[in-house]
Amino acid sequence: MIKLILHTKFEETIEVNESEILQFEHGLPGFEDEKQFVLLPIEGTPFSTLQSVTTKELAFFTTNPFLFFKEYDFELIESVQEQLKIKKEADVQVQVILTIQDPLEKSTANLQAPVVINVKKKLAKQVVLSDNRYRTRHELSESSLGQEG
Repeated sequence: MIKLILHTKFEETIEVNESEILQFEHGLPGFEDEKQFVLLPIEGTPFSTLQSVTTKELAFFTTNPFLFFKEYDFELIESVQEQLKIKKEADVQVQVILTIQDPLEKSTANLQAPVVINVKKKLAKQVVLSDNRYRTRHELSESSLGQEG
């Protein structure tokens, strides 16, 4: 197994297995040249960091949207399922990119463009939804944060 040493945006040096690298075929919107990221859980929190493998300064805070937005749902169009080689729902992990604010409950989640990950194939894509129920900034509410252990 090949291990890589990464330097993160937060001045950490970490070791990751090559098998943990997520491949974004077309990059992220606005960062089309950035095609490899790792998802790094932040210990003791429901948050993670989506860290670029090639550009240490490029990282995004993310979370599982279903922890904070119980009613959140969307249908993944067939072309995206094919692109990510998704065969069953159990192979899918969803993350949303956060804009962190102080206080934390004022932070927002981008529900309009979730990051969809095929955890088996390590393929990922930020999908822009056409669903008008969702915007790029949904506040994390105090009650939602209170429900999280």
